[in-house]
Amino acid sequence: MATCTALDSTVDYLTLSEAVRLGAGSATRSLAGNFAIWYADKDGKSYAEQLSRAENVDLAMIIVPVPSKVKTDEAHAEVLSSPLFEARLKSVGNVVKLMKKAIREGDIPTICRLAEEDSLNLHAVTMTGKTHMLLWEPETILTIKSVIKMREEGLPAWYSIDTGPSVFVNTFQKYAGEVANRLKKLRLPDIIVSEVGGKPALTDNHLF
Repeated sequence: MATCTALDSTVDYLTLSEAVRLGAGSATRSLAGNFAIWYADKDGKSYAEQLSRAENVDLAMIIVPVPSKVKTDEAHAEVLSSPLFEARLKSVGNVVKLMKKAIREGDIPTICRLAEEDSLNLHAVTMTGKTHMLLWEPETILTIKSVIKMREEGLPAWYSIDTGPSVFVNTFQKYAGEVANRLKKLRLPDIIVSEVGGKPALTDNHLF
């Protein structure tokens, strides 16, 4: 966006989304902002579009960053050798359909439950690849068990994990502080309370 603006370019959103996707799938979702879906192949194109604005969904995230030496590309290559990979491909379409519906309805428990289940599904695939890639660290397990305990005690919280050891604890906005305080008692290295991000915006502030 900054480059296009500096060059006075009139590149349309779809073209720009496809361009940033070449860097990372998460980049194209960030360009769309808020709750977005990334299409791997829609009419021959790979881009993202927004499903719902953040203010329409009462979601907060408490992020537990855990360092990892494994690159995302390595995990992507690993899943191809898992006997569970084909089963994941067959099931993920229905999960996406349910997630889109939950997001449009602002159904936090369903959004968070689906994210949690998909995280387990994803890591089951990486763990059963040719090198049995185990991406979780002790802090990952500690956080997961703490979240499960919170839920058992009536505090609505669910975990999700991307292709790495970091954990994203999802909950309603009004419970974010309480969930964060519970996690702080675990003496984890770092905890970040976050909301859903919006679209990228231009700024006159210098980065350096």
